[in-house]
Amino acid sequence: MSSTASTRETRAIPPEGIVMAVLLAVSFSHFLNDTMQSLLPAIYPNLKEQFQLNFVQIGLLTFVFQVTASLLQPLVGMATDKRPQPYSLSVGMGFTMIGLILLSRANSYPFLLVAAGMIGIGSSIFHPESSRVARLSSGGRHGLAQSVFQVGGNFGTALGPVLAAFIVVPHGQRSIVWFSGIALLGMVVLGAVGRWYQQRMASNRRRPRAQMHPHEALPQARVLITMIILVALVFSKFFYLASISSYYTFYLIHQFNVSVQSAQLLLFVFLGAAALGTVFGGPIGDKIGRKLVIWVSILGILPFTLALPYVGLGWTVVLSFIIGFVLSSAMPAMIVYAQELVPGRVGLISGLFFGLAFGMGGLGAAAIGIIADRFGIVTTYEICSFLPVIGLLAAFLPHIRAPQHG
Repeated sequence: MSSTASTRETRAIPPEGIVMAVLLAVSFSHFLNDTMQSLLPAIYPNLKEQFQLNFVQIGLLTFVFQVTASLLQPLVGMATDKRPQPYSLSVGMGFTMIGLILLSRANSYPFLLVAAGMIGIGSSIFHPESSRVARLSSGGRHGLAQSVFQVGGNFGTALGPVLAAFIVVPHGQRSIVWFSGIALLGMVVLGAVGRWYQQRMASNRRRPRAQMHPHEALPQARVLITMIILVALVFSKFFYLASISSYYTFYLIHQFNVSVQSAQLLLFVFLGAAALGTVFGGPIGDKIGRKLVIWVSILGILPFTLALPYVGLGWTVVLSFIIGFVLSSAMPAMIVYAQELVPGRVGLISGLFFGLAFGMGGLGAAAIGIIADRFGIVTTYEICSFLPVIGLLAAFLPHIRAPQHG
């Protein structure tokens, strides 16, 4: 009887429709945020030459940026689950702006590490709350909303190498400060989003609390095992992505003797494909189930990653496009799947998974840098090509019926 009453209460309060203006605003802000953040790995070849860095030091730069973000994001998410902070979004963008200014003025390697850490802090503040705003504005279409939100970040990440190629490379390190204007624009947009968020929170407090549709009520042990499997899948995805985002330009320059600018444009091809994959991953998961999307997107790239180190430049570009497109469709499905697995903890789950993404990427970049220094960049790609095998673990994910709304 209590279950029936709960269901009736849910149906009595229909979910609000998707608030597209807010969703697009937070996606645009994600685009601005990740455009700025992607400048750091995009200028690695320049920093390597200017500061005489080795691959281990390059990996440590990525490690500082991504681990700073990964350690703080779950804590931010947990805190905002208890007390949402609508205007923290603008604060996060402000930290990123400070990091860019420091990066443009850095004259030593420790200075570079500090700048990378500030950019990481900006990410840790921005992502959990912005992901919550995307869910709040979804009108129940959580996969679609997560894809729209994430694709902004993916396109921003893809644009970074292009901006680096046409602005930072010809004008030098100090030109990075020009991008602080992007941060100011983001702070204005996020201020408006924060006002909507605050009004939405006030409105929700005045409404009777709707109950979720009865969930599959998985035992805690099964939930824990499922989360461990998801973490392993995130490891596979972002360890491999780190090999591309941080070292693909070096691989192309070494293997095919292309210029720095050409390598950065080819990196844009991969990152652009990743953005397109993100667009499709969430809506497809809404329709056919998130488990299937996770399974196909990670294990499905295995034939292409295995072939990548052994083909010419043309096929390298084609395979990198396929890998980026298919692999990136997993992230929206993973996050919404985990939010449905642990309902009511949107901030924690978003912070945890975005944090894992950054953390695994940082660990991957550091580890791959060590391997590349010792065995060479080509051998590194041969080793990393086996990472998608971990996708077999997706077979053990339980089927979860999404709540009717929330």
